[in-house]
Amino acid sequence: MSRGPLDGGQLRRRLSEGEVTVGTFVGMASATAAEVCAASGADWILIDLEHGSGSDEAVRDGVIAAGGYGVPTIVRVESGERIRIGRALDHGADGIMVPRLGNVEEARQTVRHMLYPPRGDRGVATYNRSCQWGMNREPLTADSQTTVGIIQIETLDALENVEAIAAQDGVDVLFVGPLDLSYALGVPLQLDSGAFQDALRRVLDAAGRHHKAAGILAADGTAAAKFVRQGFRFVAIGSDSTIMAAAFRDAFATARN
Repeated sequence: MSRGPLDGGQLRRRLSEGEVTVGTFVGMASATAAEVCAASGADWILIDLEHGSGSDEAVRDGVIAAGGYGVPTIVRVESGERIRIGRALDHGADGIMVPRLGNVEEARQTVRHMLYPPRGDRGVATYNRSCQWGMNREPLTADSQTTVGIIQIETLDALENVEAIAAQDGVDVLFVGPLDLSYALGVPLQLDSGAFQDALRRVLDAAGRHHKAAGILAADGTAAAKFVRQGFRFVAIGSDSTIMAAAFRDAFATARN
C-alpha cells in the first residue's frame, strides 16, 4: 500500500492493546484547525458533524490535513444511518462515533454499516479516498475490521444497555457524553455528583469486562489526566473552538489586569 493519510487500522490496534490515546474535537469546519490540532501532538482528531459547523467538506479536507502529520481522523456523524457512516468512511475516516443510541440492536447495525459485505452493508465503491481512488482494493476484502467503532453512552437507555453494547464485536469504545448523560441522570452539569460518578464506574466496568476502551470528553488537560487515572483510555480534551476561546479569554484578561 502506498503512502497516504489513512492509518490502516493502527489506531484500532493501539486501543485493542490497551494504550491510552488523547485527542480533541474539531468543530470549526477548518482544515487549518484540524492541522493545528494534529501538529500539536494529538493521537487522533474527531471531526464533529453533530454539533460542529461543518459537513462532508470538513471531513474531506480534515483527513488530509491531519493525515499529513500521521494523525488519524474520527468522525462523529449526525446519526447512525448507513449513508452517513458510509460517506464519512469513503472520505477516509479511520473511526466513526455515533451519538444517541440506546440499545444493542442499534449498536449492532452501526457496526454493520462500517463493514463491507458479507459482514456488513456498507456500500461498495472504489473511486474514493478509502480505496485510494481505485488503486487499492484491499479494504474491500480485508478479513478484519480497521475502522474504530465508537458508541456514545449519553442516555439512560444506553447506560442501561451498556453491558450488551460493550459485548458487541466491532464496538471498540464506549464514549461518555458527559453533559448529555448528566442531564439524563437528572444532575445537569454536576459531574462530581454521586449519580454521575456511579454511571462512569458502570461504563468503565463494562468496558473492562469486554476488553474495550472507555472514552470521555474532558474540559481541559487537568480533567483529562483525572479521567485517565480513573481508567479511561480514549480521552478528548475540549475542542478547537473551546480551547481557542479559553486561551484568548485568559490572554485578554491578563493583558487588561
